Amino acid sequence: MSFNIAIDGPAGAGKSTIAKKVAKELSFIYVDTGAMYRAVALYLIKNGISPEDEAGLLRACGQIHISIEYENGEQQVILNGENVTGQLRNEEVGNMASAAAAKPCVRETLLTLQRDLAVKADVLMDGRDIGTNILPDAQLKIYLTASVETRAGRRFRELQEKGEACTLEAIAKDIEERDRKDMSRETAPLKMAEDAVLVDSSEMDIEEVAARIISLYRERR
Repeated sequence: MSFNIAIDGPAGAGKSTIAKKVAKELSFIYVDTGAMYRAVALYLIKNGISPEDEAGLLRACGQIHISIEYENGEQQVILNGENVTGQLRNEEVGNMASAAAAKPCVRETLLTLQRDLAVKADVLMDGRDIGTNILPDAQLKIYLTASVETRAGRRFRELQEKGEACTLEAIAKDIEERDRKDMSRETAPLKMAEDAVLVDSSEMDIEEVAARIISLYRERR
């Protein structure tokens, strides 16, 4: 029987970084659900479709095909036959993904693929509603969070390293707005599962967070 680990939490909490590290150490398949939503967002942006355009969104959901492949151990996101991995990590795509994720047809489009992956293999999945909605039977659920200040600082440094112009204040405001949207949406809002373990990474480094999750996994395996 496969073992599933679900990591949920707000934007910028370090879910993807931690999830990749833990999955590698445990030889699990890492599924970045956020990247899947970002791929949908990229399609909407490229085709000029607003998430408020219900008819356009419904048509788009029928035309979007997303698959996950691995190249040298790295996850590659394939959108309608094109590798779009390098186009997914900018603010415009992130904000569109947050808006699109609130729409039921988008979530349903990705739900089947995500659950199929989890049945077939030991999977570590991170996102906003993995433990509450996508993998409610996951054997280990983590709610990974950090203060807005900590998350904004991390994102600010990440964007600076890429040479993108930004201010710490604007990023903090953006994070607060995304938190509000994610927590208040009608469909599968961001919330901590009742049986999840809370991990606050504000005062922890990557190694400490990963070690904590691996320890919890070994207790349950």
